[in-house]
Amino acid sequence: MTISSFDDLLRTAAAQAEPQRLLFLFAQKGEIEKRSGAAIDRSATISGGTLTPIMCVDKGLDELTSFDGLSQESEALGKSWDIVLVACMAGKQGVMPSAREVDQGLEMMVSAVQNGSQLTRFLAFDRTGEPLQFIG
Repeated sequence: MTISSFDDLLRTAAAQAEPQRLLFLFAQKGEIEKRSGAAIDRSATISGGTLTPIMCVDKGLDELTSFDGLSQESEALGKSWDIVLVACMAGKQGVMPSAREVDQGLEMMVSAVQNGSQLTRFLAFDRTGEPLQFIG
């Protein structure tokens, strides 16, 4: 199934045989020219700019109803973001992934953004919930 919206993501995750935990990394876009050399080294270069991780969260499907709900929850934290990256983590034998597995997954996402590597592995949405694609 092709995922072309946040609702598609929720439906696809719900249809899986094993329970799913969704991992979210919220990031800000920036321009290379506005960053120091050290900041560029820690950020993913995207179409002439950068992504900087702002915050991460994991959610079970029972905690999500819509992109708007996720967005409102993130706004309540008072942190500005432009893009949210999403990964799904499957449980095993009917059991959700452990907190340690989730933490490792989130750390991997942060590292991918900081290194600018393998971003195409993640789903991405802008602040309005429109899907984005990374090239490369």
